[in-house]
Amino acid sequence: MPTTDRLLTSVQVARFVSQGFLRLDAVVPQEINERAVAALAEGLPDLPYGIPLNEAFAPDTFVHELLALPVVAGAVESLVGPGPTVDHHAVHVREPHEGQAQPLHGDAIIDVRPDAFDIQLMYYPHEVTAEMGGTLSVPGTHLRRINESDIGRVQNLRGQTRLTCPAGTVVLLHHGIWHSGRRNDTARRRYMYKLRLNPTVPQVRLWDTTDLHDPAVTAELGTYFPWCEQATARLDIYNRILLWRALTGDDSFDIEYWVTRVSNRPALRSHA
Repeated sequence: MPTTDRLLTSVQVARFVSQGFLRLDAVVPQEINERAVAALAEGLPDLPYGIPLNEAFAPDTFVHELLALPVVAGAVESLVGPGPTVDHHAVHVREPHEGQAQPLHGDAIIDVRPDAFDIQLMYYPHEVTAEMGGTLSVPGTHLRRINESDIGRVQNLRGQTRLTCPAGTVVLLHHGIWHSGRRNDTARRRYMYKLRLNPTVPQVRLWDTTDLHDPAVTAELGTYFPWCEQATARLDIYNRILLWRALTGDDSFDIEYWVTRVSNRPALRSHA
């Protein structure tokens, strides 16, 4: 049973499966934002890998209050379910006029899980302008499996997004998305708090499935992105179909019969 009434819709989850991220703009109250900036400036203690999320943060911390917001709690539960564990958390800072940016990368080693994923919650407690080095990400890259900075020599890709956002914005990312912190060209520090969460339950129909058969779901999953040509984009759609089948428990879902066609093996059925 869900533990929050602010679950994502099927269309929103399909958009996450397609794009690899979901934005929640200005959802954190200013009082929490101000406390967060002060805490991030001082630094946060490490957490042991695998600690249950509900044990990781004391009630008087900004992280506890952030995660207790219904819109944030509902989005997290919709993607990784109740009772996730903490992989790690970190304070990311882009220093004023630092003169360099991160290389484009995916976090950690090649991850070949076809039916599960971690999420990375990125919280921006203050406004991020175009000059402040907002996180760059490339929509739709999360199922192109790479090893860390394999694509670090790539400077720009068509369709990439460089985050600008109001204070109190939360972005939930699939762990595999290609991203980087950009150069901060202002006189102000740019803060971001990152929290990676691991699921502890099967990620099957964790969201509000009322609109599961809405045509907009298929439209989201069939999105083409400008950084790759049409032929290879079909491979990404193919992988999204496989992930959507895993997330819904529906092995019949397809787009233009792409998965059905290549998995059709009558000889196996005739010998069953």
